[in-house]
Amino acid sequence: MRFALTEEQSDLVATVHTLIAKRAASMDLRAAIATPEGYDTTLWQTLTEQIGVTALAVPEAYGGVGCTYLEAHLVLEELGATLTPSPLIGTVLASEIVQGVSVGLPTSNGRKLPGLPEPAAQLLTDIAEGTRLVTAATAGLSGARVSASGDRLTGSIPAVLDAPTADTILLVVADQLFALDPTAPGCTVSATPALDPTLQLGEIRLADAQATRLGSIDPTYVTTVGATMMTALQAGAAREALERTVAYLKERHQFGRPLGSFQALKHRCADLLVQVETARTMSWAAAWELTQPAPDRRLIQAAKTWCSDAFSQVAAEMIQLHGGVAITWEHDAHLYFKRAHATAQLWKDVHAR
Repeated sequence: MRFALTEEQSDLVATVHTLIAKRAASMDLRAAIATPEGYDTTLWQTLTEQIGVTALAVPEAYGGVGCTYLEAHLVLEELGATLTPSPLIGTVLASEIVQGVSVGLPTSNGRKLPGLPEPAAQLLTDIAEGTRLVTAATAGLSGARVSASGDRLTGSIPAVLDAPTADTILLVVADQLFALDPTAPGCTVSATPALDPTLQLGEIRLADAQATRLGSIDPTYVTTVGATMMTALQAGAAREALERTVAYLKERHQFGRPLGSFQALKHRCADLLVQVETARTMSWAAAWELTQPAPDRRLIQAAKTWCSDAFSQVAAEMIQLHGGVAITWEHDAHLYFKRAHATAQLWKDVHAR
């Protein structure tokens, strides 16, 4: 199997990369984090309206572009490389989950999508148009306790990605998928302080809250999608962290010569490059696997484990090789370190059931 980007995919990656770089000149990462929304709304508007990132993996019948999940995965990798905060993580997750309602498979695998229930179809259309921010969570995650009585939900789910800014929250309870309005009576969403300030987490508390049942879904598929998405963020960030570290070692001089000229440091960077390249390959393999009729969850779990370990190692070495400057607030090294540990914990429970 050969993993290589098509010309169209390469153009997509280049376009997203250029857009992020240009926008960073107007609003840097820390300024975006400090906004009330927690991300650059102008950048997000451009990504959705001009590039159509939320519509990439949505079928044309529902207003999407009709590509596959792979294209969305590549965009996530670019956003992950620069730690760019955005609602795309939760939105892509929700998009793939909605397409699995009553079918158990995403339409991005190329198979014809059977008719979705009307609420699910409308939600998917809104996602494609970029008019509704959506995220998803499952009651099967660690610490979550949710019960359903008809269309009423009671319980709590901690650390839900993009929950504070979501217009709709999808909840998987047992094998049922519900759509929840976070402003509905009995529903409270509280922002949760996170180790990684570039990620928005929220705790959802439900007290007999009214929800809309969208249909049935395999709950393990939800965690599989989430784990695959994390590998995109990790592979992109690990690649960028290594590139920045190598650039620093070429510029920083000690004992009258660049640090990068010392053989011991060359060997350390070479070892990291093996980790990074393998992580990217495994991440792409997981993304491709997700588009298949019956995704191999063991392969995706292996990719998530490898990418988590690789990114954690690269982030740790980034701090070590940069020295004291890496632990200052002004430098991004500590943000990569925090992102590595945060993503290692998110969606890590993928079981081959």
